[in-house]
Amino acid sequence: MSDPTHISPSRRIFIDKQSPKAFQALVQVSEAARTAASEAGLDRTTVELINLRVSQLNGCAYCLDVHTRAALRAGDSPRRLGILSAWRDTGLFTAPERAALDLAEATTDPVNAAAQESAYEAARKVLSEDQISAAIWVAVTINAFNRVSIMSQHPVTHLHDK
Repeated sequence: MSDPTHISPSRRIFIDKQSPKAFQALVQVSEAARTAASEAGLDRTTVELINLRVSQLNGCAYCLDVHTRAALRAGDSPRRLGILSAWRDTGLFTAPERAALDLAEATTDPVNAAAQESAYEAARKVLSEDQISAAIWVAVTINAFNRVSIMSQHPVTHLHDK
Protein backbone atom coordinates (compact mmCIF):
# COMPACT_ATOMS: atom_id res chain seq x y z
CA MET A 1 0.00 0.00 0.00
CA SER A 2 1.20 3.52 -0.79
CA ASP A 3 2.46 5.90 1.83
CA PRO A 4 -0.05 8.82 1.95
CA THR A 5 2.84 11.31 1.92
CA HIS A 6 3.55 10.11 -1.63
CA ILE A 7 0.14 11.09 -2.96
CA SER A 8 -0.83 14.45 -4.45
CA PRO A 9 -4.03 16.25 -3.39
CA SER A 10 -5.66 14.95 -6.58
CA ARG A 11 -4.79 11.37 -5.53
CA ARG A 12 -1.99 11.02 -8.06
CA ILE A 13 1.09 9.17 -6.91
CA PHE A 14 4.19 11.34 -6.57
CA ILE A 15 6.29 9.02 -8.72
CA ASP A 16 9.50 10.74 -7.61
CA LYS A 17 8.72 9.76 -4.01
CA GLN A 18 7.24 6.36 -4.86
CA SER A 19 10.31 5.31 -6.88
CA PRO A 20 13.16 7.33 -5.38
CA LYS A 21 15.98 5.32 -7.00
CA ALA A 22 14.60 5.99 -10.47
CA PHE A 23 14.12 9.66 -9.64
CA GLN A 24 17.64 9.94 -8.22
CA ALA A 25 19.01 8.47 -11.45
CA LEU A 26 17.14 11.20 -13.36
CA VAL A 27 18.58 13.83 -11.03
CA GLN A 28 22.08 12.48 -11.72
CA VAL A 29 21.51 12.65 -15.49
CA SER A 30 20.30 16.23 -15.08
CA GLU A 31 23.38 17.14 -13.04
CA ALA A 32 25.61 15.60 -15.72
CA ALA A 33 23.77 17.61 -18.39
CA ARG A 34 24.27 20.85 -16.41
CA THR A 35 27.96 20.00 -15.97
CA ALA A 36 28.30 19.32 -19.70
CA ALA A 37 26.62 22.65 -20.43
CA SER A 38 28.96 24.50 -18.09
CA GLU A 39 32.04 22.76 -19.46
CA ALA A 40 30.90 23.54 -23.01
CA GLY A 41 30.50 27.22 -22.18
CA LEU A 42 26.71 27.46 -22.01
CA ASP A 43 25.94 29.81 -19.16
CA ARG A 44 23.33 29.16 -16.50
CA THR A 45 20.87 31.65 -18.01
CA THR A 46 20.89 29.71 -21.29
CA VAL A 47 20.31 26.45 -19.42
CA GLU A 48 17.38 28.01 -17.56
CA LEU A 49 15.94 29.43 -20.79
CA ILE A 50 15.95 25.88 -22.19
CA ASN A 51 14.30 24.58 -19.01
CA LEU A 52 11.63 27.27 -19.16
CA ARG A 53 10.87 27.00 -22.87
CA VAL A 54 10.49 23.23 -22.74
CA SER A 55 8.31 23.54 -19.63
CA GLN A 56 6.15 26.11 -21.45
CA LEU A 57 5.70 23.75 -24.40
CA ASN A 58 4.81 20.87 -22.08
CA GLY A 59 2.55 22.95 -19.85
CA CYS A 60 4.35 21.99 -16.64
CA ALA A 61 3.38 24.56 -14.01
CA TYR A 62 5.63 23.10 -11.33
CA CYS A 63 8.77 23.23 -13.50
CA LEU A 64 7.85 26.70 -14.79
CA ASP A 65 7.72 27.89 -11.19
CA VAL A 66 11.03 26.26 -10.24
CA HIS A 67 12.93 27.40 -13.31
CA THR A 68 11.54 30.93 -13.40
CA ARG A 69 12.98 31.46 -9.94
CA ALA A 70 16.24 29.76 -11.00
CA ALA A 71 16.52 31.98 -14.09
CA LEU A 72 16.01 35.10 -12.00
CA ARG A 73 18.66 33.93 -9.52
CA ALA A 74 21.00 33.32 -12.47
CA GLY A 75 20.57 36.96 -13.46
CA ASP A 76 17.99 36.83 -16.23
CA SER A 77 15.43 39.62 -16.43
CA PRO A 78 11.69 39.43 -15.83
CA ARG A 79 11.21 41.11 -19.21
CA ARG A 80 13.04 38.36 -21.12
CA LEU A 81 11.32 35.62 -19.15
CA GLY A 82 7.94 37.21 -19.79
CA ILE A 83 8.45 37.23 -23.54
CA LEU A 84 10.19 33.85 -23.79
CA SER A 85 7.23 32.12 -25.45
CA ALA A 86 7.64 34.56 -28.37
CA TRP A 87 11.46 34.54 -28.43
CA ARG A 88 11.60 34.35 -32.24
CA ASP A 89 9.76 37.67 -32.50
CA THR A 90 12.17 39.70 -30.37
CA GLY A 91 15.73 40.92 -30.39
CA LEU A 92 16.13 40.15 -26.67
CA PHE A 93 17.98 36.86 -27.08
CA THR A 94 21.53 36.29 -28.31
CA ALA A 95 22.33 34.09 -31.30
CA PRO A 96 23.60 31.25 -29.05
CA GLU A 97 20.48 31.49 -26.86
CA ARG A 98 18.25 31.43 -29.94
CA ALA A 99 20.07 28.36 -31.26
CA ALA A 100 19.73 26.61 -27.90
CA LEU A 101 16.01 27.47 -27.73
CA ASP A 102 15.49 26.18 -31.26
CA LEU A 103 17.24 22.90 -30.35
CA ALA A 104 15.14 22.65 -27.17
CA GLU A 105 11.92 23.02 -29.14
CA ALA A 106 13.04 20.45 -31.72
CA THR A 107 13.94 18.03 -28.92
CA THR A 108 10.53 18.52 -27.32
CA ASP A 109 8.70 17.85 -30.60
CA PRO A 110 10.78 15.01 -32.05
CA VAL A 111 8.20 14.13 -34.70
CA ASN A 112 8.98 17.28 -36.66
CA ALA A 113 12.06 16.24 -38.65
CA ALA A 114 12.13 19.50 -40.61
CA ALA A 115 12.32 21.49 -37.37
CA GLN A 116 15.17 19.28 -36.18
CA GLU A 117 17.17 19.85 -39.36
CA SER A 118 16.54 23.57 -39.24
CA ALA A 119 17.53 23.75 -35.56
CA TYR A 120 20.74 21.81 -36.16
CA GLU A 121 21.64 23.96 -39.16
CA ALA A 122 21.15 27.16 -37.19
CA ALA A 123 22.96 25.79 -34.13
CA ARG A 124 26.03 24.73 -36.10
CA LYS A 125 26.54 28.37 -37.10
CA VAL A 126 26.88 29.64 -33.52
CA LEU A 127 27.39 26.71 -31.16
CA SER A 128 30.16 24.16 -30.82
CA GLU A 129 29.37 20.46 -31.04
CA ASP A 130 29.78 20.23 -27.25
CA GLN A 131 27.30 23.09 -26.80
CA ILE A 132 24.82 21.48 -29.18
CA SER A 133 25.07 18.19 -27.33
CA ALA A 134 24.73 19.87 -23.93
CA ALA A 135 21.71 21.92 -25.01
CA ILE A 136 19.98 18.78 -26.24
CA TRP A 137 20.79 16.93 -23.01
CA VAL A 138 19.37 19.80 -20.95
CA ALA A 139 16.20 19.66 -23.07
CA VAL A 140 15.99 15.87 -22.73
CA THR A 141 16.25 16.02 -18.95
CA ILE A 142 13.74 18.83 -18.45
CA ASN A 143 11.31 16.98 -20.72
CA ALA A 144 11.66 13.99 -18.37
CA PHE A 145 11.19 16.15 -15.26
CA ASN A 146 8.12 17.72 -16.87
CA ARG A 147 6.59 14.28 -17.32
CA VAL A 148 7.35 13.38 -13.69
CA SER A 149 5.72 16.57 -12.40
CA ILE A 150 2.75 16.49 -14.77
CA MET A 151 1.93 12.85 -14.08
CA SER A 152 2.39 13.38 -10.33
CA GLN A 153 0.50 16.68 -10.42
CA HIS A 154 3.15 18.34 -8.29
CA PRO A 155 1.50 21.40 -6.78
CA VAL A 156 2.67 24.95 -7.18
CA THR A 157 2.34 26.38 -3.72
CA HIS A 158 1.90 29.99 -2.69
CA LEU A 159 5.15 31.73 -1.85
CA HIS A 160 5.61 35.18 -0.46
CA ASP A 161 7.40 36.68 -3.44
CA LYS A 162 9.75 39.52 -2.73
